[in-house]
Amino acid sequence: MRAWLEHEAPVGGSAERQWVRQGLLWTAAAALALGLIAEWTGGPAALAIACFVASLGAGTALTARKAATAVRARAVDINVLMLIAAAGAVWLGQWSEAATVVFLFSVAQALEARTLDRARFAIRALMDLTPADALVRDGAGDRRMSAEQVVPGMIVVVRPGDKIPLDGQVVAGHSPVNQAPITGESLPIEKAPGDDVFAGTINGRGALEVRVTRVRRDTTLARIIHLVERAQAQRAPAQTIVERFARVYTPAVMTLAACVAVVPPLVFHLSWHAWVYRALVLLVVSCPCALVISTPVSIVAALAGAARKGVLIKGGAHLERTSRVQCIAFDKTGTLTHGAPAVVDVVPLDGASRASILSLAASVEQRSTHPIAHAIVQHAASSLVMAAPADGVLSLSGRGAEGRVDGVRVLLGNHRLFEERRLCTPAIHDRLDELSAAGRSAVLVARDDRPIGIIALADRLREASRDAVDLLRRHGIKAVVMLTGDNDVTARAIGAQVGVDDVRSELLPEDKVAAIDDLRRRYGSVAMVGDGVNDAPALAAADVGIAMGAAGSDAALETADVALMADELLKIPYAVRLSRATVRNIKVNLAISIVMKAAFVAAAIAGIATLWMAIVADTGASVLVIANALRLSTFNSQLSSLNVRVSSAEP
Repeated sequence: MRAWLEHEAPVGGSAERQWVRQGLLWTAAAALALGLIAEWTGGPAALAIACFVASLGAGTALTARKAATAVRARAVDINVLMLIAAAGAVWLGQWSEAATVVFLFSVAQALEARTLDRARFAIRALMDLTPADALVRDGAGDRRMSAEQVVPGMIVVVRPGDKIPLDGQVVAGHSPVNQAPITGESLPIEKAPGDDVFAGTINGRGALEVRVTRVRRDTTLARIIHLVERAQAQRAPAQTIVERFARVYTPAVMTLAACVAVVPPLVFHLSWHAWVYRALVLLVVSCPCALVISTPVSIVAALAGAARKGVLIKGGAHLERTSRVQCIAFDKTGTLTHGAPAVVDVVPLDGASRASILSLAASVEQRSTHPIAHAIVQHAASSLVMAAPADGVLSLSGRGAEGRVDGVRVLLGNHRLFEERRLCTPAIHDRLDELSAAGRSAVLVARDDRPIGIIALADRLREASRDAVDLLRRHGIKAVVMLTGDNDVTARAIGAQVGVDDVRSELLPEDKVAAIDDLRRRYGSVAMVGDGVNDAPALAAADVGIAMGAAGSDAALETADVALMADELLKIPYAVRLSRATVRNIKVNLAISIVMKAAFVAAAIAGIATLWMAIVADTGASVLVIANALRLSTFNSQLSSLNVRVSSAEP
């Protein structure tokens, strides 16, 4: 869509400049309306002309600079032709036609500016992830200092719930760390001395002492920022259909009009007045009005229809690129899945009931803020299982928790904890291996040192994940790929349930960018669907970046080209179909305009067409183009006719 304007308004223009543009456009519209009313009602001709002159003045102010720039560059673009056509209409005394042409062009220009004038704040959102200062521990005690001043080798203290300020290595303490902003892992990772941690990740319930290994400007997060900037800088402006055609159409029309005006009188000694008149009629009928609006009116209709369905597409260029997508890559956590652990099964051992297992586990975990504890308590509540008061609850850092419930000693935790307590049996080992192969995490529960059950948790699939993948294949997408920072076992289990063609796991943000480049070489145009800051570089590197709305981070939403306002994956096949329909619609609009123009150009040269016929032809072509484009505002992806079944399968 950028194409039909050679010199588009700068993105992120000042508010004052935007108000000026809007004021000029409204002035042109009001003056044109008053002039038409005066003309149609038989009012004073001077009043109508004055209104048209005012409309022309306001309208040309929006495009004259671009035309002047083109002329200085010795180029004849669509802006120049529009102004010449308007001048020709004025020379013929057709003030209303001149004002209408300029106004319609100004509307198209304003629509383009509004679509593209979206500031991107990805870098600001990324930087907000890291604290501005750090709690440094040295021989004099603990003291706050700017994170910029912290150098490798210093020890920083990270309290429970705080963000880690710099990359480093744990030297003391145990705590789960939420690494989703960096690696995309769905569950917090237990950190112990010797483990690496990243700036911007969130510490869990234990305090950590971290030896800094990188300065702030060289952290993993800083590299992510660099990747976003580089990927955005590599993105070239789209060369759209209208621009390519206009480069030929514009000089051809001007050359033809000049020949019509000059050659017959000079060569054949025919009437200058008659042939100049024919040339001016040719200019009017060849006015790029319908051509100019053919692209933006289709784009605006498509964007409006998409917005009503909860799909925010950030411009016509992105819509066009979406139509060319051959491969779609999905992030796993928060995109294909919900991004939070949930209980998916309770496995009884030694004759215990599921209700008793849930009750004891929820009783011990009901005051914990850990995501797994929250999932257990929430599942117990939804299963109408009551949690009893627990006494002497003790958090076992990185392993689990224990306490007493109604006089019974309850222990729950991971495999390592039960191995330490020598409570595991071969049967339990086998069951844990089965759960691990299925991509599920396990919490074991023991009563008075006797294992009574296993609670299986997983990051649940979004209900429409598989249906979305199936629809994308129906719509001609060659490959659907999953990119994730999660472990390979979990990733492949999720990938099998979703039905993707390829699974790439244990990826850091830079690995995802490399994967996007590889997919582009194999399949062509690539779209990336994700959420979270770890997806921002891949979203920017892809030909089309699609961000999940409610679950997506601000950085991902700003970096992406398409945002799903709700976490509905079925909107992605809709966006693909809409984009392709829009490109077809634009081509039809161009055909309508060209065919009608060609017919009346021939009539103008032959002297058959009069000025009013030229005006009718120009207006008629515009009306047909607009009517065809408006069909996109009610475009339906036909999901209902496909009787798509939204699956409820869980991992």
